[in-house]
Amino acid sequence: MLLIRFFGGKGGVGKTTLAAAFALASADRGARTLVVSTDPAHSLGDVLGTGLSDEPVPVAPRLWAAEISGEDQARRRVAEVAEDARHAVPREVLPAVERHLARAADSPGTVESALLDRLTELVGQVGTEWDGLVVDSAPTGHMLRLLTLPALLTPWIEGLARQREKVRGLDRMVAGMVGEAADDEPDPLLRRLHSRRERLERMRDRLLSRSRVHLVVVPERLPLAETVRAADTLTGSGLRLGAVLVNRVVPGDATGLLGRHLAGQSEVLALLDERFADSGVLRVPLLARTPQGTGELAAVADLLAPLVPES
Repeated sequence: MLLIRFFGGKGGVGKTTLAAAFALASADRGARTLVVSTDPAHSLGDVLGTGLSDEPVPVAPRLWAAEISGEDQARRRVAEVAEDARHAVPREVLPAVERHLARAADSPGTVESALLDRLTELVGQVGTEWDGLVVDSAPTGHMLRLLTLPALLTPWIEGLARQREKVRGLDRMVAGMVGEAADDEPDPLLRRLHSRRERLERMRDRLLSRSRVHLVVVPERLPLAETVRAADTLTGSGLRLGAVLVNRVVPGDATGLLGRHLAGQSEVLALLDERFADSGVLRVPLLARTPQGTGELAAVADLLAPLVPES
């Protein structure tokens, strides 16, 4: 079974193209593959040459694609919480709660959390709806936050659930003291907190056991430094690296302006080979132009085919 693959790196290194090409290579091997973009500045649809939305659409035999909007997901999640609040909080404080939720819908933390929720749903479908999932991540910093968010959110949600349980227990105690019947109806907020905690725990387990992160880099000094830092953060969180993809490698016989980059490129490639000897390094040559559409992506897919497990 295919693992879940994340493609990330500094902005502009070509990770979207390589994510789409890898997904195409997976589909060509016979696996039902979904490729999704979590980058707020989506370009997956441009690379594939088709319009995309949050819901997966077929783009080639056994290949589906989607672009997830964190903002849209946040608005949906906040609306769900607001509906639960109408049944769980006193009427007199409800307007203040609704105002707070309206502001929270646009906050970066809410957007990233909602994005993670949608990605968690798709990860949960691997093995049933899809044989493999390929994620075109946002630039490095955003990708790192997204991948480490399950570990950060789980204890926070557990704390919220404990506080909510204490409040419910206090309400029952007060009701008993004044001779009123305790409210034994299920608490929608508590139910949602427990459900979310369980989803995040499953997501983290799958990230640790079934995912690989492919860092994409171009053979230059600055992207190299960012790639090394990202690799250290990911492995420090227990995530596993796939092969590092070095994009836009200038051929060794290049002359003129391109030829002047060869010495610096050779140095960076040697450093990458040494630093990532365990996960491996795959070089992708500089192309005349960025491929667009599955037809033009086929040549790049052939280059990435060695990374695709046998079905």
